[in-house]
Amino acid sequence: MIHVKDVAQAIEEIAPLAYAEDFDNVGLLVGDYNEQVTGILVTLDTTPEVVEEAIEKNCNLIVSFHPIIFSGLKKLNGKNYVEKAVMKAIKNGINIYATHTALDNSRVGVNFKISEQLKLFNTKILIPKANIIKQLITYVPTEHAEVLKNALYDAGAGRIGNYDSCGFSLEGKGNFRPMGGSNPFIGKVGELVTEDETRIEVVMPQHLEGAIIKALYANHLYEEIAYSTFTLNNQNPYIGIGMVGDLEEEMNEQDFFAYLKQEMNTPFIRHSKLLNKKIKKVAVLGGSGAFGIKNAIAANADVYITADLKYHDFFTAENKLVLADIGHFESEQFTKNLITSFLKEKFTNFVVFNSGINTNPVNYC
Repeated sequence: MIHVKDVAQAIEEIAPLAYAEDFDNVGLLVGDYNEQVTGILVTLDTTPEVVEEAIEKNCNLIVSFHPIIFSGLKKLNGKNYVEKAVMKAIKNGINIYATHTALDNSRVGVNFKISEQLKLFNTKILIPKANIIKQLITYVPTEHAEVLKNALYDAGAGRIGNYDSCGFSLEGKGNFRPMGGSNPFIGKVGELVTEDETRIEVVMPQHLEGAIIKALYANHLYEEIAYSTFTLNNQNPYIGIGMVGDLEEEMNEQDFFAYLKQEMNTPFIRHSKLLNKKIKKVAVLGGSGAFGIKNAIAANADVYITADLKYHDFFTAENKLVLADIGHFESEQFTKNLITSFLKEKFTNFVVFNSGINTNPVNYC
């Protein structure tokens, strides 16, 4: 038996909601986390037609990349496609979950999929996210330090890239006096205690802080636990938006554009001035990515692939790289496949459908 919360927790393993941008609206937008799931339909956008598809397929959970509710809803009377989709979902008991920028900032999310589609290697995050690494400091009797450290590691602390169990310990003397009403593990009420203690320092990802603090309380000996947490300014090179990587073989610009059209299934490319240079290092950022142009230049990319560039954005290439606008839908279209494949692996005995509806609102002639 699978519930909405089980699917949400699975998705948040690769796209924690804590990593979404502040402006975004992610998570369960319509429905009940405790509701049993009859089927899952994965889509890029939740339109009234997609909700109808979910009804036909007996799917009461839609997992959507884009959030159908982005700005606040003041009325629900069916005057636009957003209200129509939400009303139809509510009437038919359909839950809607959106991941959006949480998946944008995932190391195995939107831009990973673009990089995979273009067969890039040596990939790394283009714009690493800051202020999402935290540090925990606590003090414990030295004889119990290893037990506590291991419990913190098991809860997710001390993970840095491809390393785990990363921490620092320093031995010293701690002192305290239990007062009336206390029930000390060490010492007696009214007596000053000096104890051999170990200071433990570990980093922890922001989205696991609750679980790690819970493990701290469950595995510490003291009645009153001294600890502190800090948000670090460090960027996390494994979390963030966009990616940059290398082609296996360099190409001239025209050959690369033909390759890009084929692999990204896009009919047109809007681009800046061609520089008559070889393309080897490629930066990508699915969706609206004008803000990442300077980062692509700093990464020494030969081309930056994104969408929704405005007229004046193309000037900012400054003859340092080629900008390629392949379209918003086209840049994110394979995200649907990524989510579907992931959920099928997590729930092997459960039906997960990839929506058959093309929700691209842009047409070409």
